[in-house]
Amino acid sequence: MSRARQPPLVTGISPKEGAAWTKVTIRGENLGTGPADLIGLSICGHNCLLTAEWMSASKIVCRVGPAKDDKGEIIVTTKSGGLGTSTVSFKLLRPERIGILDQSAVWVEEMNFYDMRTDRNKGISPLSLRPSNPLGIEIDKGKLPQKDIELTFPGMSGDFTSENFSATWYLIENHMGSSFEQLKIGANNLKKQATKKNEGSLAYVKGGLSTFFEAQDALAGASDTADTLFQEVLGRKDKADSTRNALNVLQRFKFLFNLPLNIERNIQKGDYDVVINDYEKAKSLFGNTEVPVFKKVYAEVEMKIGALRSLLLEKLLQTPSTLHDQKRYIRSPHCPARAISYLGVGALDQEGDTRPSALGRLSHTASLKRGGSLRTPRPSTWRFETPQQVQFVEKLSDVVIGQLPNFWKLWISYVNGSLFSETGEKSGQVEKSKKNARQRQNDFKKMIEEMINRLVKLVRGALLPTTLPQVELSFYGGWENKTDLTGAWLTQVIHIVRACHEALSALEIPNDLQQVIQDLLLELRVHCLMVSLLHTTEDVKRLAEKEDWVVDNEGITSLPSQFEQCMVLMLQSLKEPLEIKPGEINVLQIDQVQDQATELSMNIMKVFINCLEQLSTKSDIDASRNISVDLSSPDRFTGVHEGFSPTSVSLDAVRELDRKLFEAYIERRADPISGSLEPGIYAGYFDWKDCQTPTGVRNYLKEALVSIIAVHAEVFTVSKDLVPRVLSQIVESVADEMCRLMQCVSSFSKNGALQARLELCALRDAVATYLNSESSASFNLALEALPPLQSGADKKLLEELLNKYKSSMQLQLTCFQPSCIQPVKR
Repeated sequence: MSRARQPPLVTGISPKEGAAWTKVTIRGENLGTGPADLIGLSICGHNCLLTAEWMSASKIVCRVGPAKDDKGEIIVTTKSGGLGTSTVSFKLLRPERIGILDQSAVWVEEMNFYDMRTDRNKGISPLSLRPSNPLGIEIDKGKLPQKDIELTFPGMSGDFTSENFSATWYLIENHMGSSFEQLKIGANNLKKQATKKNEGSLAYVKGGLSTFFEAQDALAGASDTADTLFQEVLGRKDKADSTRNALNVLQRFKFLFNLPLNIERNIQKGDYDVVINDYEKAKSLFGNTEVPVFKKVYAEVEMKIGALRSLLLEKLLQTPSTLHDQKRYIRSPHCPARAISYLGVGALDQEGDTRPSALGRLSHTASLKRGGSLRTPRPSTWRFETPQQVQFVEKLSDVVIGQLPNFWKLWISYVNGSLFSETGEKSGQVEKSKKNARQRQNDFKKMIEEMINRLVKLVRGALLPTTLPQVELSFYGGWENKTDLTGAWLTQVIHIVRACHEALSALEIPNDLQQVIQDLLLELRVHCLMVSLLHTTEDVKRLAEKEDWVVDNEGITSLPSQFEQCMVLMLQSLKEPLEIKPGEINVLQIDQVQDQATELSMNIMKVFINCLEQLSTKSDIDASRNISVDLSSPDRFTGVHEGFSPTSVSLDAVRELDRKLFEAYIERRADPISGSLEPGIYAGYFDWKDCQTPTGVRNYLKEALVSIIAVHAEVFTVSKDLVPRVLSQIVESVADEMCRLMQCVSSFSKNGALQARLELCALRDAVATYLNSESSASFNLALEALPPLQSGADKKLLEELLNKYKSSMQLQLTCFQPSCIQPVKR
């Protein structure tokens, strides 16, 4: 027989995992028709029916019990549908159990126990439930007196919590006016409350299950904890006995056991004598021991002493170090003899050392650093940092200046015997050491010579690699991919090498040993001189790209000042190499150097002339810029002439360029003005033979004057001093053209002659300030070609027209008057 409903189906659970007693919400289909229909619920095989709360046919809330399975299905069983199925599973997490006697480093929060009083479907105790209206309907108190009710129901009470409660009394007192239907509704409410009361008792029992199960688990683990507790106490007693015995051994032999730590502390303090004394004592007591623990500790002591030997050797070789420290390290009994020879003093003893010198180690390290720097990307600010070649020379100089004086004093102590007398050696051994030192002074001289030669080769490899043989270049070179140094950096290098040379001279080292440094200085000075001249040439080549054509108040662009600045920077770079220190020669007295310097100096001027010519021949350049280029002539560079005098050949070339530019500008500005005169004169079919009485100067002449004024303004803006030179040539060209035109006229009428004379006089008077001998002669010839005035009326008319013209053109003609106004910077 088929069931009336489908079996329950669980399709979801939230959360999907958790520890025991985790509250979960189960969702699905056909989960029952009510709480009474739910007869079974298991999660991971554990019966959870006691904590289950039926919410609806698709939702059940319960708590997961301590199931045996870590993961399992959720099975719901109902009366109406039978045993259900599940499409989801729940994972039970098992927290680490912490017993009542186990130590825990975490705070164990209290279990959030199930409180039935917060559940809306659970009942509560009847004693705590005191509703004011148990029937749940409107209260309608009657007007029957209280005394009459008490007489009617003797010994009874209307309080439903009383043992003598009378329902009749309660109804008469609170619902006397209620209808029968309302009382039926109140009866149904009482039935529902009774049902909830029964369910509430069951839920009260369910709420205490979690506490019960937890207490049961705690009692189950208590017995095991008690057994392990007493075993641990007994084990502690055994450990305490063994520890007590070990402490007794440590107390008896604490010197040996504390020796590694004491050695390390004394090394940090620098008490090397104490370390050596303790080590000698331990070696005599435990050097041949067979006890394993003693052998282990003594091996650690030997390891510490080995580290001390390496430390003393490193400190002896460390730079910089004081003379006092070097003597102290050498006098130490456990400092290896080869450490002394590593600085050079030990080379005078029997056992030599094949290690390279300090400078050799520095050169090797520097080579590695050079190689590494070529493989790593450069920082964004590398252009503004000191070049690596300069840093390398500075480090070399610091080693020589900082360590060589101490090395020299150490050698003096070795020769006079003071170094050995301080060690407390016997007098016979001291005298023997002194004699050995005096006999081997040549060896010390060879070491100094080797040190200086290596210093020079390292500097040459960094700055003058071409001066080294190919065999040595592979060892001392490695700077091929580095940027070439400028004159300023080479000046600093010369200063550093000179300081190093002065430090060696102060030690009274023989001059024959320092000759290689003097040769190096001479080559560096020559190299700095040539590099400064070459870099200046390159800087001058780029001046044309920097020209912005902005003129100053003197009408000069930035080009001359930039050229002058290049010359000043060059002279500053040449100050150090051209300076003559004691023992040095003047590099310019060397014929080859003098010839090269002269050639490079002339080349600088040639490059600048080419720069000017390049600017003047640009296709997009206008005529006004030709004036700016012309003003860039070195004839105006007073500051450069004081420190650097170019040859006359260079100045002649500049002057020739100036002449070409000036002629090109005059031609470009004068030809349009002169060419406009003839079309303007004969405009409108004008005829000198047949013309009316003059009324004023015609427009063509005014237009020509305006064009001349435009040239004047253009030149005046650039340079006031250049205005007479330019306008005199412009006026000369215009005057020559007017003379030619007047001489070409075959005959003039009276009015034509008067008109021509008016225009010639007006033009001549307007530009009178800029007339030269040629332009004045041209105006005179043009006036002579005209017929003379025949009457005084003509002269008077001519004068009136001239005055009228000058009055109307007064503002325009003002620019042709002499003035001291300075040009305005644009």
